[in-house]
Amino acid sequence: MATKASRSAARLMMAPAVILLLGWMLVPLTMTLWFSFRKYLPLRGGDLGWAGFDNYTRFVTSSAFWPSVMATLTVVGGVLIITVCLGVLLAILLDQPMWGQGVVRILVIAPFFVMPTVSALVWKNMFMDPTNGLFAHLFKFFGAEPIAWLSQASMPSIIMIVSWQWLPFATLILLTAIQSLDSEQLEASEIDGAPPLKRFWFIILPHLGRAITVVILIQTIFLLSIFAEIFVTTGGAFGTKTLTYLIFQRVLESQNIGLGSAGGVYAIILANIVAIFLMRIVGKNLDN
Repeated sequence: MATKASRSAARLMMAPAVILLLGWMLVPLTMTLWFSFRKYLPLRGGDLGWAGFDNYTRFVTSSAFWPSVMATLTVVGGVLIITVCLGVLLAILLDQPMWGQGVVRILVIAPFFVMPTVSALVWKNMFMDPTNGLFAHLFKFFGAEPIAWLSQASMPSIIMIVSWQWLPFATLILLTAIQSLDSEQLEASEIDGAPPLKRFWFIILPHLGRAITVVILIQTIFLLSIFAEIFVTTGGAFGTKTLTYLIFQRVLESQNIGLGSAGGVYAIILANIVAIFLMRIVGKNLDN
């Protein structure tokens, strides 16, 4: 049992790490808040003084703001649906005994370790190129006209690219959860004559509830800040400009640090709203 002296010593040893972590988070946040109230144009005069809430008003009333929010939520929702549904199916398949099971699992998980820029370039040039891409050759083989994916189906293309990268993560988490399932329950239900679909719906899926919740929460945190895939493929065109990409344009392309910082504050607010929604709606599985 820990004594008062040992608890104090533990707090003392943890203090440097906690202080460093708080500084790592609070310093950028404080600077973002500070610049969001300033008119700061690095290449056009520098700090031009206090702007108040003008940056916030200009950013939220911009014609690109609400479309960027909708694009962000569309990407997040589409990727979550694909990765969770396919992740469950892949986890069930990988849990079955097969020849070369270890190699297959490594190949399925491998895309998660590919950098987002690299995966986006691979999909853009090797798969989605309307002239020499793999999809174009498949369409021609079946007598169909190739599609310019990144212009004619830009949002589905982005969702497909990001889902390919995050599917291994969801599969790994869900596979771990399936392997912790008591096999006696499945054997008993099979002896009782329960069909595979009912065994999945009433035994496997409820058991995966917590794992699915974890996958949704973690992926949402990262997907709200998606940038690299859009930057490499569409450049924010064709309705794929997310909130993060809009902030990038305001900061680097327009050289308006104050306006971009105000957008960063809006992004933080959006992330917290989505996180609270997920914790209340989806996160209830953790209490069951």
